[in-house]
Order: sequence, then C-alpha cells, then structure tokens
Amino acid sequence: MVTIKEIAHRSGFSQATVSRLLNNDSTLSVTTQTRNTILAVATDLGYWKDRPHPRVTANIALLYQVNPTEHLDDVYFTSLRDELEQQFSASDMKLKVFTNLSDLLDHSSSFQAFVSVGSEGLSEDDLYKLHSYFEHGIFLEVNPAPHLFDSIQPNLALAVDDAYHLLKMNGQERIGFIGGWGESVAGHTVTDPREVIFHHLMNNDPLAGPIIASGPFNIPNSYQLGKKFLASCQSSLPDAVIVASDTLSVGVLQAFNEVNILVPRDIKLISINDSAVARYVSPPLTTYRIDQAEMCHLALTILQDSLTRNQHVPLHIAVNTQLVVRKSFVPKNSGGKRPL
Repeated sequence: MVTIKEIAHRSGFSQATVSRLLNNDSTLSVTTQTRNTILAVATDLGYWKDRPHPRVTANIALLYQVNPTEHLDDVYFTSLRDELEQQFSASDMKLKVFTNLSDLLDHSSSFQAFVSVGSEGLSEDDLYKLHSYFEHGIFLEVNPAPHLFDSIQPNLALAVDDAYHLLKMNGQERIGFIGGWGESVAGHTVTDPREVIFHHLMNNDPLAGPIIASGPFNIPNSYQLGKKFLASCQSSLPDAVIVASDTLSVGVLQAFNEVNILVPRDIKLISINDSAVARYVSPPLTTYRIDQAEMCHLALTILQDSLTRNQHVPLHIAVNTQLVVRKSFVPKNSGGKRPL
C-alpha cells in the first residue's frame, strides 16, 4: 500500500503537508500548484486504489458571464447561479462569485478551480489566459473552449427535435419557430442550437413554417418577435409553433392575444425551460424542463473528481430535457393524464 512517506518523498513536500492535504484538513493553506502536485503524485503511485476518494475541500471561483441587458426578465441564468451557490454551500467546496475576468485573475491564487455560467464578453485570448491560471474549470450552458475546459449544457437541440416530431405525430402539419440570438462564444455570436436544428428539420419539410429568431431573450423583444411571426404568416397561420424559451413565450402569447389568436384553439405552442412563469401564463405552457439541479450536481462532481485525480482531459456533457404537459399543447398520447 502506498504510504504518505512515499508521496512526500516523490512530491518534495513534507509528510505533514501531504497528510493534511490528503485528509482534507480545512485549516491547511497551500497553493494550487502544491495541491495539484501532491494529488498527481498520489494518483500516479496508486494511493487511491485501496482507499475511497475523499471529499475535496477547495475554494472555487464562480465566473458569472451573462449580459444583463440581453437577458433582462429572463430568470433562467439567475436561478442557475442560485442553484450552484446552494449546492456548493452544502459541500466542502467554497464558492465565491466574480462578474469580471480581471478581478478573478487578480485573486486566482486563492482558488483551485472555477465554474462559469455563460461566456459573454470572453475572447479567445481571455480563454487561453484563463487556462494559464486554472488547469481545472467548467462552463455551464456554453462550450466556448472544448479543448481547454469541461462543459455541461442542456440538450436543447434534442428538445426541439423531440417537440417537432411530437407535433407531427399529433397531426400538426405546418410548424413554425420563434427564437433569439445565440450566445457570444470567444468573441463571436453563434447561432442558437435550437434554431440550427429547426432549420435542419425544415430542409426536408415542404410545409415549413416561418422561422423568426433575433434579439435578446427578454419579454420586450419576445412581444416584437410574436408580431413579426404573425406578419410573416400572412393569411396562413401554422398549426403549431416551437418557442425557444418560456420568457419568449410570454411576449408571443401577448402578441397573439391582441389579434384574437388563441392558444391552443388556433395554434399549438411548445416552449423550453419550465421556468416558474410557465405555470402562470394563460394558457399554462407545455414546455421542456431543463434540470438545473442535475447540471449543478454534475459540475460539483466533475470538479471534485478533477481535483482529486488531477485530470486534464476535458469532459463535455449534454443533459437531456423532460417534457411537462400543460394546456398550450396536449399530445394525444399523453396517457389520459390531464395537463398541469
């Protein structure tokens, strides 16, 4: 069995430091480099082979890179941040929030890893600079540097694909789409994956409905998107519309109601997110639930494992969504259940 003495000899640190680190002494203060060196040596020598991996005590930086203007009224990102803070507070990993990369880098020596919500404003140079300070990091919602860091994202493309085929199976022939701008990744705005997959689906559909996707994911813009969608339909309203988020659905419903187009009487609607607002608009939204708790749990688990094993191969995880049936669209095969 590998001993503390062997690890201390190989790593060049005292037995006391090695012992305290491997036993998660919360009063031990060492640099990130020291921690990573000791853990790497312990892993190489097979220290964990006959022992359970410990819960990691570490300081983690939360980089919150979300444009508040573009996501005005969208509670999705704030609830994701709240869920992260809640789960980390219940673990041995302490979380401190930064909203500016420069501030984070100025205090980088106090942290062993980072987790980032979004990547708004981060250039490619910023991402490489971040990697020069942190070997371990994970992005939620986006995947701006797959060769450098881990990522966890909801499988939004699969949600749209599932919604499209579910509507088709239920007799909705002509289907439209309403969405917004994609995220800014490494200084470039990328097309939202929900819009990308819908375009792909429409390539082989002779009854393709209108695709309206522009502007931020907020309520004022969603109202304008709803009006543009109706204008593009002219006299032929689609049977159904897939809306990229619950926040966008709020303004879309308002635009529809103003001209006496009622959901689901005149057009069926499926949304994505299952935020709190989905239950309280009229009609309540059938929507795909994004499991933020599971995403945050995975982030915590991956960071714990990375720090313990000192892993450097990035992982990329897509978390599937789950359909929640309410009144904006009730599938025929809903098992006889009443919509929520």
